[in-house]
Amino acid sequence: MVENKNNNPKIILSRVSPVFLERLFELEVPEINEGLITIKKIARMPGERAKVAVESYDDRIDPVGACVGVKGSRIHGIVRELRNENIDVINYTNNTSLFIQRSLSPAKISSIRFNETEKKAEIYMKPEEVSQAIGKGGLNIKLASMLTGYSLDVYRELDNEEETEDIYLDEFNDEIEQWVIDAFKSIGYDTAKSVLAVPRQDLIRRTDLEEETIDEVLAILRSEFEDEVQ
Repeated sequence: MVENKNNNPKIILSRVSPVFLERLFELEVPEINEGLITIKKIARMPGERAKVAVESYDDRIDPVGACVGVKGSRIHGIVRELRNENIDVINYTNNTSLFIQRSLSPAKISSIRFNETEKKAEIYMKPEEVSQAIGKGGLNIKLASMLTGYSLDVYRELDNEEETEDIYLDEFNDEIEQWVIDAFKSIGYDTAKSVLAVPRQDLIRRTDLEEETIDEVLAILRSEFEDEVQ
């Protein structure tokens, strides 16, 4: 942005702007400046983490490898300039399902269910993959949602036996407000039993919800398993 006061123009540069990150890539990666690689999308939480989707116009050039550089030489320069902001470089694709998978990598997705009308995607994966996909404080999935343009919800994949014994939290939305359900899902707990298995104080600390809210949720969930949960 250019600010002109008393005929004394000043250029004001915002380090938190995605455009600033884009310009850093142009400086560090010659192939971008030459038009061989293009930055398709950027999702960024300044000072924390960013995801950058890149595409090559030359089949001989690996866009991700070119942006990262030998032993990370190129990306390290950008990271230093942004004071150690983590940057994920992703190979862009028009295949929405594949793009979502790449945006959540290295977490592995089992299946995806789309709602194109509302631009939402339900993502199912093995329990051990869920926390990695969501990331600390839900940061990874927030960035993946920003990058792909879809509202992403991650669910633990239940086997047939578990499915008959457990219940997804979303099925309680007539008793529990959706924003409360989302608070549990953001830390990797998307089923009734996964919540009930966690100590009360841990739930309060990790969700940052009021004690009264936690107690109400636990009471509702326990009522579904009165014969199993004491």
